[in-house]
Amino acid sequence: ASTTHQQMNAEQLHVAGIGEELIRLSIGIEAAEDIIGDLGQALRFSQKA
Repeated sequence: ASTTHQQMNAEQLHVAGIGEELIRLSIGIEAAEDIIGDLGQALRFSQKA
């Protein structure tokens, strides 16, 4: 795996069009229903934080 935008400064992120609202997903070969369910659960949990 490689890093994407973690090592970029604020100006580089802006130029690349990467905002704070970006969510990067790395998924495997699980069933689509499992991935969608897990993502929904994570997003609901993040809204409570």
